[in-house]
Amino acid sequence: MATFCSTNCRSYHSLQPVSSPSSKLGHVLQHVTLSSSSASKRFLAAKVSLKSQPDSNQVAVHTHQHEQSDGAATVAAVPVDNDTTQKRLKAELLSVTSEEESRAEASSDKDENESVSITVVGASGDLAKKKIFPALFALYYEDCLPKHFTIFGYARSKMTDAELRNMVSKTLTCRIDKRENCGEKMEEFLKRCFYHSGQYDSQENFAALDKKLKEHENGRTSNRLFYLSIPPNIFIDAVKCASSSASSGNGWTRVIVEKPFGRDSESSAALTKSLKQYLHEDQIFRIDHYLGKELVENLSVLRFSNLIFEPLWTRQYIRNVQLIFSEDFGTEGRGGYFDNYGIIRDIMQNHLLQILALFAMETPVSLDAEDIRNEKVKVLRSMRPLELGNMVIGQYKSHTKGGVTYPGYTDDKTVPKGSLTPTFAAAALFIDNARWDGVPFLMKAGKALHKKGAEIRVQFRHVPGNLYNRNFGTDLDRATNELVIRVQPDEAIYLKINNKVPGLGMKLDRSHLNLHYAARYSKEIPDAYERLLLDAIEGERRLFIRSDELDAAWSLFTPVLKELEEKRVVPEYYPYGSRGPVGAHYLAARYNVRWGDLGIDLDQ
Repeated sequence: MATFCSTNCRSYHSLQPVSSPSSKLGHVLQHVTLSSSSASKRFLAAKVSLKSQPDSNQVAVHTHQHEQSDGAATVAAVPVDNDTTQKRLKAELLSVTSEEESRAEASSDKDENESVSITVVGASGDLAKKKIFPALFALYYEDCLPKHFTIFGYARSKMTDAELRNMVSKTLTCRIDKRENCGEKMEEFLKRCFYHSGQYDSQENFAALDKKLKEHENGRTSNRLFYLSIPPNIFIDAVKCASSSASSGNGWTRVIVEKPFGRDSESSAALTKSLKQYLHEDQIFRIDHYLGKELVENLSVLRFSNLIFEPLWTRQYIRNVQLIFSEDFGTEGRGGYFDNYGIIRDIMQNHLLQILALFAMETPVSLDAEDIRNEKVKVLRSMRPLELGNMVIGQYKSHTKGGVTYPGYTDDKTVPKGSLTPTFAAAALFIDNARWDGVPFLMKAGKALHKKGAEIRVQFRHVPGNLYNRNFGTDLDRATNELVIRVQPDEAIYLKINNKVPGLGMKLDRSHLNLHYAARYSKEIPDAYERLLLDAIEGERRLFIRSDELDAAWSLFTPVLKELEEKRVVPEYYPYGSRGPVGAHYLAARYNVRWGDLGIDLDQ
């Protein structure tokens, strides 16, 4: 489905030709009747002779086309009276207005007769408090939620409606451009929030939730969205109970499932099989919040809507692609969860691999969700399974800097002593297809590194026979163009080019063509959860992960994950706050690549 702008929120339309005011006005100014024989289906261009009229600067022309025996067309121009044109113009405008009013009335009737109930399962957890409820409020603040909506928190904790509202209110923030009515909007939003306590495996508790939802739906068509903000080991129990006891009887029911989607191919397949016992595939929305980030969603626009990039998006011009994720903090009390998954499962197998698939896919047939996801699956299936020889793992250790001692990973009390779980990983992946054959896709992700960020770096090949090589000395990489898409923080897209420094000599400088989002756009960039929640409510699946896509992703990483665990490979240790293990640089050097994030960019 294609995304178009409306007043505040996006609306999704299929790519079908539609009648628009502009097209109708065009017909008012020039009525052309074309006919031809069904055999030829050919039309000749209309040749119209225009004579200026002394009493008007505008000329209206009717062109009449007559069919000849051979299928060709002849066109005669007939002057049209201005009064007639104005009358027709007025009639057309009134027609357009009435159609728009009809559509608006139909939409209003639909809003009046339908309701959306959003249940946050696991409402007392950090994700719900820090991300989900604030995202829902932001959507309400931007007038993106339906007229009749209700939000229910569901968890095992005992809590009243007032206590939930108090908890939620502490994390809500308003958009910069509309802060004047912030307090009023918050009160209105919190009045729509309610709480129901229950067990995740209790059909009786979910049936009681269903009763409350029906009270708020007040006989309208019931559409229900369940957001599972709970550990994966209780997904199935919650889905079973919600499906059997709290699903909609006359509208749609959708379930958002948070990662991790299993630990390997087998557990992921088992989870999918269990989910499909109670839900259809089109009811399951597997969320990866990185796909909702502004710069990730802009990837396809940048490539497919700019002629300068699409021809270059191939092995003939691109030397390597780097996908880099770094955090400047450690597990900090979350080690128990993290140690069960590690950085490869937590970041690389989902966030970075999803970005890679979007980056490398072929042009989809349309912007429809299935067409885009089909192309992503093709990319994943074309990739070589990752091998241990093309991977480096690391784990951060304690380090003292500036008189401050930072703890190592195993110093975290929630982490088992002697754990070998990697907190850093670098890998070289390859896509065996005609477009990307031989181009290394380098991934790097780690915790407790020197800076926080996520970016895509596209390093282009050297200019053949570059006349200015001698101006760069021995460092030919300085002569390489590089496109950088900084996903976070401080979103930006910039292209590194070589440029002559003003002056009488011939001194070259590496400059940036820079699109810095904060400087270019005054509007605050929405949080990824806002975009994804709105998509789920509207039934747009483009940024959610399909089951066959998930299977293909796990098939790339499962063999190397099993090998790491079976051989108990010891990670390379690196100091907290450093640039990561030295082995990552050797891995890149093996493919004649230098990590792009290690230098100092001019815009930073």
